[in-house]
Amino acid sequence: MPFFYNDPTYLLVLAALGLSLIAQGLVKSAYKKYEKVPTRRGMPASRVAMELLAQNGNNIVSVQQTPGSLTDHYDPRNETLSLSQGVYNSSSVAAIGIAAHEAGHAMQKKDGYAPMALRGFLVPVVNIGSQLSFPMILLGLILSIEPLVTVGIVLFSLAVAFSLLTLPVELNASSRAVSMLTAGGFIDAQEKAGVKAVLRAAAFTYVAAALGAVLQLVRLILISQNNRRRN
Repeated sequence: MPFFYNDPTYLLVLAALGLSLIAQGLVKSAYKKYEKVPTRRGMPASRVAMELLAQNGNNIVSVQQTPGSLTDHYDPRNETLSLSQGVYNSSSVAAIGIAAHEAGHAMQKKDGYAPMALRGFLVPVVNIGSQLSFPMILLGLILSIEPLVTVGIVLFSLAVAFSLLTLPVELNASSRAVSMLTAGGFIDAQEKAGVKAVLRAAAFTYVAAALGAVLQLVRLILISQNNRRRN
């Protein structure tokens, strides 16, 4: 199995890992800084999320608490906005920004935001492709069955497309968050700068994930080409 040895494409894996670690560090740093900064209104993030949704005509989403740290998410399947334990009752700048971001996702669903709808459509396909891609590639390389490698790479490319499609969805949700918070009078100019800092750091995690997926795809293509030349 010569493709396992002296593989310079591992540099791409290291680059992707480096990006991921930097992104995680930025998020933790921004959150740690602004979770200690209270907002002027002192309203808990859970209530802010509910009021933002109500002000924008979205009364079908429920807001609940979920275990863990930074596990906040919006589930369009059951119209549930879940805020982590450190965010739900907090009135910090970081918590308000995160809650508003998830409310932004809920508004995307209400408004029929196309990239979000397309991403939702791809979820089951991407889940299957992610589970099958690497076993197929590995088996194809071991047995020197090139079509199997190609199918595996195509399946993995769906995950890459999903990561790239996630970028506009997340950036748009953050933009909506800042706009709703400002229009609703929930934050002043100084708090707005803090919210933007938190959301920018969070957005970089998706940028890093997308770049990491692209680098992994490039690596798989290079491995396939090198294996083909050897055979």
